[in-house]
Amino acid sequence: MTTKLQVIGGGKMGEALLGGLIADGWATAGELHVAEPDAERRDALAAAVPGLSVGPDPVAGADTLIAVKPDVVPAVCRVLADLGVARVLSIAAGVRLATFESILGDDIPVVRAMPNTPSLVGVGAAAIAAGSAAGPDDLDWAAGILSAVGTVVVVDEPLLDAVTGLSGSGPAYVFLLAEALVDAGEAAGLPRATAAALTEQTLLGAATLLHQGDDPPSILRQNVTSKGGTTAAGLAVFEEAGFRDLVRDVVAAATERSRELGAG
Repeated sequence: MTTKLQVIGGGKMGEALLGGLIADGWATAGELHVAEPDAERRDALAAAVPGLSVGPDPVAGADTLIAVKPDVVPAVCRVLADLGVARVLSIAAGVRLATFESILGDDIPVVRAMPNTPSLVGVGAAAIAAGSAAGPDDLDWAAGILSAVGTVVVVDEPLLDAVTGLSGSGPAYVFLLAEALVDAGEAAGLPRATAAALTEQTLLGAATLLHQGDDPPSILRQNVTSKGGTTAAGLAVFEEAGFRDLVRDVVAAATERSRELGAG
């Protein structure tokens, strides 16, 4: 059977994408190949995805998703260049398009992506950027793969650092907020398990309202806030503490660190 896509790296993100592609009907298990050097991990993938082609090495001439740690990307690209590769989608954090093109050749279409960890449960956010040889069909191909596990937007490569600062690192900001809400609920007298359950459902519900409705967050916030009420009292503390400026500084710091890592 022809390999529709090979995934280099059988880690959690690679496995999540495999599951999403099969569930979406984008490919059958037999049309997918995973190149994974760790034998134990290969056995686990083969057991989790019956019919999947799994081996230690890439195959020649296939469309390829690179899902390895950034430091091994050059070695992977050299192997792919020797084998021949049709086109490449990379989710390796921080590795610039120029790095891929310098090894693979500037005639190979390369698309770089920045997904985030909620992709592991099918509700990720990803941005993609096209290399010099990648056209609209290549972007559509890459978006089709990543949309199996979430939402995809197209940006120019320099904006991927801001994407990293916002949505790439963003889940950690939400988890920190969740931690703080649980602690605050407990400090207000709730049992910790109760505070945790209420926090999880509140974040899920608020995100669902934002995602499924047509109103922007400013309107949703106003809808919950009565003049002189409890929500207004809480939000006033946020505003007095410079919450918006703090969030802007957080995203800016993560964005700048992404630029530094990419330059290094």
